[in-house]
Amino acid sequence: MWAVTGAQMTASALVSLRNVGKIFPSGLVALADYDLDVRQGEILTLLGPSGCGKSTVLRLISGLSSPTAGSIDWSAPQIKNNIGFVFQDATLLPWASVFNNVFLPLRLSGLSRETASARVDEALAHVGLLDFSRSLPRELSGGMRMRCAIARALVTHPALIMMDEPFAALDEVTRFKLNDDLLTLKRRLSATIVFVTHSVFEAAYLSTRIIVMSRRAGRIIDEIEIDPAIARDDDYRSSKTFAEACRRASHALRVSIEEATR
Repeated sequence: MWAVTGAQMTASALVSLRNVGKIFPSGLVALADYDLDVRQGEILTLLGPSGCGKSTVLRLISGLSSPTAGSIDWSAPQIKNNIGFVFQDATLLPWASVFNNVFLPLRLSGLSRETASARVDEALAHVGLLDFSRSLPRELSGGMRMRCAIARALVTHPALIMMDEPFAALDEVTRFKLNDDLLTLKRRLSATIVFVTHSVFEAAYLSTRIIVMSRRAGRIIDEIEIDPAIARDDDYRSSKTFAEACRRASHALRVSIEEATR
């Protein structure tokens, strides 16, 4: 276990899950007695095998699903209604322009196009798509479509951004680029991000904290802290800190897989 900074130790929790359980109508137990704090300003990554409950945690926090046991407690009520969500699929409206796709959540909240225009342009500028505002999704690359989805999540100025394997379907080069873009956005916006991935390398690169989950009812196998002050760049990818984070996360994943086969 390496050193944890004072800022990491004292950061307040935006949301806390306490003894949370989730049982689906089929009887499948996705989570049982699950405890988790999401801290202000962190990039928290949930890592684990398919079916371990990672996406369930995101859906519970975002209000897309309800727990069958336990409680989800917020540090301030307004945060609960100020969450951005990015799915694995960009889920863009194919007939709508990039601008109109990003405008959608503001339009649904009652803002006029004229009133929302500056915020949409700001979100598109953050992800480097301002010059493509009139383009349709079919005219964009996979990476550009995902950046559009991220802009749509940012346009509401969320306090918390939930990202469910957003880069999983992309090639490695595009994925690396979007990892860097996400870190740039994080620095610029001081956002709190909860990120789900299957990739040990992505988790070790992006995260200030990694939660490794077991396939059995989402039990937490390990919690890995990484100093947020460390620059995330090509040098970091070849550093001892990165290698140790990958080694430890990989070991925890092996434990999870071994548990599932017992």
